[in-house]
Amino acid sequence: MLSLMEIGVYGTGRFGSFWAEQLARHGPERNTIVLTYNRSERPVPAGCDSVPLERLGACECVMLCVAISAVDEALEALAPHVRPGTVVMDTCSVKIRPVDAMLARVPPSSPVIGTHPMFGPDSAAHGIEGLPFVYAPVRAPASVAARWRAFFSSLGLRVMEMTPDAHDREAAMTQGVTHFLGRVLADMELDASDMATVGYRKLLEVVEQTCNDPYQLFVDLQRHNPYTSQMRVRLQESLTRMMKLLES
Repeated sequence: MLSLMEIGVYGTGRFGSFWAEQLARHGPERNTIVLTYNRSERPVPAGCDSVPLERLGACECVMLCVAISAVDEALEALAPHVRPGTVVMDTCSVKIRPVDAMLARVPPSSPVIGTHPMFGPDSAAHGIEGLPFVYAPVRAPASVAARWRAFFSSLGLRVMEMTPDAHDREAAMTQGVTHFLGRVLADMELDASDMATVGYRKLLEVVEQTCNDPYQLFVDLQRHNPYTSQMRVRLQESLTRMMKLLES
């Protein structure tokens, strides 16, 4: 009989709770249970058990599901309880900063893997099958990296292996610009309309999807990805060119 595998989820906010439930949903057929920990009292995600931090650190893998700006604080609390061999992963929308923090704070006896599930409760409302999952095994033996890559693939995710730097360069445009424009359009207070075109309705969907996420995520995406400032400069330059064309 296969031994029981325990996956720990640190942080059960909007995404952490969603992710823990997704892992627990697939747990029985993989002989896996999901244990969760949150610094403040929150409802326990369906199919999971809430445990003290010391117990969480004994899991085979612990996944950080906290805001980008809260990674250092979470690692400071978790690191003393991480047992040798426990794999520590993050799930942040930025990769360089949290990966550097894990490498600095997680004991050398524990592998470190950066991940970014490229979806959330809204975009994965109908399931995670086929959705992209960025995977960056920055400090892990080949066997460990291969095992966890296979695990995430077995969930139906489209695993994309890349470096933290490559992720942040690409995400600055693909995700950073989407969240930025979503917040801009929300600030314009766009309304639904019976005569709306398909394109306009798509814009409203962008607003809904991005603004359902915590405002802190938007701020962290813009502040902690080293390449989003370049995206905002390009966006401003394009807006200026369009305005000048209309005024000429």
